[in-house]
Order: sequence, then structure tokens, then C-alpha cells
Amino acid sequence: MPAELLSTRVGSAMYAQSHVAISADGLPIHYDVQGNGAIALVFVHGWCCDRRYWDRQVEHFGPHYTVVCLDLAGHGVSGRDRTQWTVSAFGQDIVAVMEQLELEQVVLIGHSMGGRWIVEAARRLPTAVIGLVSVDTWADVEATPTPEQLRARLAPFRAHFVEAMRTFVRGAFVPTSEPSLVEHVMASMSAASPHIGIGAAEAGWGAIARFGKGFRRSLRQRLRSTTRVLSRRIWRRHNVMGLRSC
Repeated sequence: MPAELLSTRVGSAMYAQSHVAISADGLPIHYDVQGNGAIALVFVHGWCCDRRYWDRQVEHFGPHYTVVCLDLAGHGVSGRDRTQWTVSAFGQDIVAVMEQLELEQVVLIGHSMGGRWIVEAARRLPTAVIGLVSVDTWADVEATPTPEQLRARLAPFRAHFVEAMRTFVRGAFVPTSEPSLVEHVMASMSAASPHIGIGAAEAGWGAIARFGKGFRRSLRQRLRSTTRVLSRRIWRRHNVMGLRSC
């Protein structure tokens, strides 16, 4: 990694350094780097989220690894002037950061829809990526939504984006979730641009259907060899023990 992009230490504290990479279509991608371990953990947020969602993970892993958190285009403070929100474009956002940092041993970690984007980045940089961790992404890799099912899923967001997003987020939590946390995430995600949010959802939810069986076969092979999949279905049933068993 270029020396000027390393994070700095003062005493026992570690401070993240913020930088900007340029994606393939020219959009600026903002990211933070902390730590200087040989293995890099690159965290990719989910749909209508941003890199701040990984703060606790950065705090935990920073002393032992190089930890990178980025804002995908259209999210956080990264560029928004993109005409097409596609799997390829989001994958290129991740690739731009990895290439600027000259990372050679990378574990890509994606939450929810971010778990789809990291597969695309790994496909583009197969020698650098040594592992994938998809968190609540591939509940059923064989599921192939039809165009009609995709349109039906998106219809509430097209009609009333904020209301639909709040309902969507509320359903992702359990009854015992901290109310202030639930409200914070609902407010944050529902504040996203409807145009960008719906565009990203079309790309993410429709990814497998567009890629077809070849993509599913490739993904299954990658899952067997390099990936951990954490699902909220397991979390809901077993809480911490479910997480440990994944």
C-alpha cells in the first residue's frame, strides 16, 4: 500500500485517513483507511447505507488489519452523477479503491446488497481477493425473481419511497431491537435519493435473474471455497450462537 495512504497511530490510538478514488465512470468514491496489517478487510455497506455503518467493526479489526470502508457511488459523500446504477458500476467503485491502495490480500465484506457488489469486484480482481464475507445477502442463491416479481417488489418504493423504506427497515429488525437504533436506521435509509435507491435496488435484486445460471454456478463455487454467509434468519433463531456457527 502506498505509504501516504496508511493510517497513523498516536500512542495506542489509531486514526483513519480519508481519501478519494475515481471509479471507472469518473465518479469520486470516498473511503477511509485504518491500520496497516498485511491482510486488508474492505467493508462495503448495504442498500441506501454508508460507510459509517461499519464503525464498530473498524474499531474491532483496526488494530490487526488494514481496514477500508467506502461509500459506494450515490451513497454517503461519494459522487451521485451516474446515469445507470448497475452491478458492474458498483463493482468498479470497489475496484477503484482497491487499486488505488494497491491491496494484494483482500477479504471483501458486504452487507445485504453490498454482498452482491463484492462478488463483482472479486470477479474483476481475482488474484487480490482471498475471501468474501456476505452478511445477510444470499438467503437463497437459487432464487430467480421474474421481471413481474421484481416490479411488484419495487412498486411500493416507486409509489411512496419514504414510507416503503421505513416499512422495509422495520421488518429487518427483531422485536427486541433497541428502538432508537431502529429509528436511526429508518431515518437514514429513508433519506436516500429515491432515484438512486430504486436504481440500485433494480440492479441488486435483479442481479441473479440477469446473470442467469452461469452466475449462480460461479457463485456457488465461490461460496464453497472462499465465503462465509451470515443471514439474519440464523441470527433471529440463535442470536450470538447462530453467528458463531456460520
